[in-house]
Amino acid sequence: FFNETKAGKCIPRNIFVDLEPTVVDEVRNGKYGKLFHPDQLITGMEDAANNYARGHYTCGKEIIDNVLNKIGKLSDQCSTLQGFLVFHSFGGGTGSGFTSLLMERLSVEYPKKSKLEFA
Repeated sequence: FFNETKAGKCIPRNIFVDLEPTVVDEVRNGKYGKLFHPDQLITGMEDAANNYARGHYTCGKEIIDNVLNKIGKLSDQCSTLQGFLVFHSFGGGTGSGFTSLLMERLSVEYPKKSKLEFA
């Protein structure tokens, strides 16, 4: 669950994603912000306005390739990738719309890997 740097620091192997920056900025600037690599904190420029369709078809489409690229880089660092744990909300455009887009794309990119959702 962690990658170790050359300096011996352990960095969680995770990605934070939100279609608008305020929530991820709270993590970035908060008490544990230095624990995470800045490249693993991904935000869009506008929120999905609690709208599934905006999260899945418009705003989400703008950042999905970046998110999958980061997932690919983290996956390549694993010696034996078992699968993915996805934590999300049910409501809102990011929690419902973007997450369904992400799960679809993960199923295409990693068809034999486990994908567990927690909401």
